[in-house]
Amino acid sequence: MQSFRTEIENPVVEKDIIELERKIHQFKGGEVDEEKFRSLRLARGVYGQRQQGVQMIRIKLPYGKVSSNQLLRIADVSDEYSRGRLHITTRQDIQIHYVDLERTPELWAQLEKDKVTLREACGNTVRNVTASETAGIDVDEPFDVSPCAQAVFEYFLRNPIGQEMGRKFKVSFSASDADTGLSYMHDLGFIAKVKDGERGFKVMLAGGLGSQPRHADELYSFLPTDKIIPLMEGVIRVFDRYGERKSRAKARMKFLLKDIGLDGFKKLLEEEQLAIPHQTYPINIEEYPEVKVTEVETPKASIEDQEAFEQWKSANLVPQKQEGYFAIGIKVLLGDFYTDKARELAKLVQDYAAGEIRLSLRQNILIPYVKEELVPFFYQELKKLGFAEAGYNKALDITACPGTDTCNLGIASSTGIADELERVIKAEYPHYIKNPDVVIKISGCMNACGQHNMAHIGFQGMSVRTKDKLVAPALQVLLGGGNFGDGKARFADKVAKIPSKRGPQALRLILDDFEANGNGASFTDYYEEKGQHYFYDFLKPLTDVDNLTQEDFIDWGNLEKYKKEIGIGECAGVIVDLVATLFFESQEKIENAEEAINEGKWAASIYYSYQSIVNSAKALLTAEKVKVNTHASIIRDFDKLYVEEGKIAFEGGIGEVALQLNKNEPSEAFAKSYLEDAKTVLQKLETFRKLELEHA
Repeated sequence: MQSFRTEIENPVVEKDIIELERKIHQFKGGEVDEEKFRSLRLARGVYGQRQQGVQMIRIKLPYGKVSSNQLLRIADVSDEYSRGRLHITTRQDIQIHYVDLERTPELWAQLEKDKVTLREACGNTVRNVTASETAGIDVDEPFDVSPCAQAVFEYFLRNPIGQEMGRKFKVSFSASDADTGLSYMHDLGFIAKVKDGERGFKVMLAGGLGSQPRHADELYSFLPTDKIIPLMEGVIRVFDRYGERKSRAKARMKFLLKDIGLDGFKKLLEEEQLAIPHQTYPINIEEYPEVKVTEVETPKASIEDQEAFEQWKSANLVPQKQEGYFAIGIKVLLGDFYTDKARELAKLVQDYAAGEIRLSLRQNILIPYVKEELVPFFYQELKKLGFAEAGYNKALDITACPGTDTCNLGIASSTGIADELERVIKAEYPHYIKNPDVVIKISGCMNACGQHNMAHIGFQGMSVRTKDKLVAPALQVLLGGGNFGDGKARFADKVAKIPSKRGPQALRLILDDFEANGNGASFTDYYEEKGQHYFYDFLKPLTDVDNLTQEDFIDWGNLEKYKKEIGIGECAGVIVDLVATLFFESQEKIENAEEAINEGKWAASIYYSYQSIVNSAKALLTAEKVKVNTHASIIRDFDKLYVEEGKIAFEGGIGEVALQLNKNEPSEAFAKSYLEDAKTVLQKLETFRKLELEHA
């Protein structure tokens, strides 16, 4: 692999990219073990695919806002380093697939020329900050949450407190009480509010999906805007210290809340306040870039099918709070589109709108700031691109993760069944093209990247075994989920497990019964009235696996017989470190702390020193095969095993040394003294380990 010149003006970014290249060299040369390297590349948006030897690259796009120039840059990168396909995720990111690992630093450098980053798009970090795609234009919003989402993104990017948590951390912003940012399923969810003329947020804590979905708790009914970043820093600090690290299945915020309760969490949060560098963090909304709409004469438009145009308008136009403007929704099948179309779209919005698009949580595209008189022209141009299909955010608009196409964890096809269900709706239920009440979502496994367990109708990829021990692809049918607004929601119930090829028939039975017996109620009200067993009864015949045909053993979108293949998930994989590696990491943290002091970043230096102390203690506990599930347990067990038994002398124990962190305000003097403490801990513990090995 040849080194390259980044030409990046930001020295922090340049250093980050060069470090990735260096680590790739070390990994290829056998100097860095695979597990450690995985952790590093994931935090830089490089994710292993189901296919061997290639990577998926996740591009981090805060609240889904993409400028024309950025979209052009992403298209160029996809053509150069991938296959020209772009995939919109349910977190408003863009993914490109089939990338050579050795080319990822160069790819990243190209993206950064238009301020597009990969940093912390994957891994045990603060993931992409999501928000309502209508932020700034929503007719019901009390204020634009975009500046707040941007400030959160900037503050926590590369922040040492969120680099090596036990699992990922997700945050969202909702523009209004409609809660289109889905606050209730996030680690932290913010819903815009105004109280006595002051801007702020309702705050939801510790929601999550996966195999055990949890509805978030209300942490604050109202929190002023200048308090949201200090709050989030405190929450992350608590999660980093007390959250599970060893057991992947229990390593999310929702499990910590389940264990200690909301009051227990609030107590720990209070203990962190002194250590937080900013007790208030004002967000200057006025400094947020002003929207500039291109002034242009209205081109002539030729509408050949007026009926189709009217249907599209009724389904895909979103009125803005800005008078005379509409946002145009583009339904993107499975979130996939191609670079040739992306370039044309970028030029269109640059020349005739505000030079930006928004990516939505339902894997679609929204074009804001289209003048009312330009709507026919946009329809004409979007139709040329194949972007004028009616059904934006309607029942026809099915959300699905990549599933077995590229993901290691995929059990059954999600994209294949999604494609087939859309075909069924178009052909047999065309009136649902305009129906926003029925939301259908599909995930290829229990991890719920397709958000299936919050949909009105959800499908989860599984497998089913016959009495002859033959394995066929299957779908878990879930019903009754829904978003009620203002942080309130209902997760879907598991109703029946059926072979995948019976998915369309299940959908027909559900929709037919809804039309016959729904009596004009919403789908969630209809489900609540009928109850889980009612739906199980009429879906039960589809669960029978004694009458499977050869076709049932071939998954949707495939030609070959189904074979259950599940790899190891990377996004939250637990890293099992060698003792020597842990000590090496401790030294790296000390170097990071020294560098932060030189840059005047006292809080960052303090946290690096804290990580070094905990890492050093973890090294010795790992050598003794003691569980190292949380930072808190590492500190406690080290003192019990080494200090209290007189093996290593630490006045007051290592806990007293480490937890100076939350008993002192960030200052130059404390940062320097705490760094010396970290050096002392590392030196003592390395010496102990060396003597231990000599006498083994």
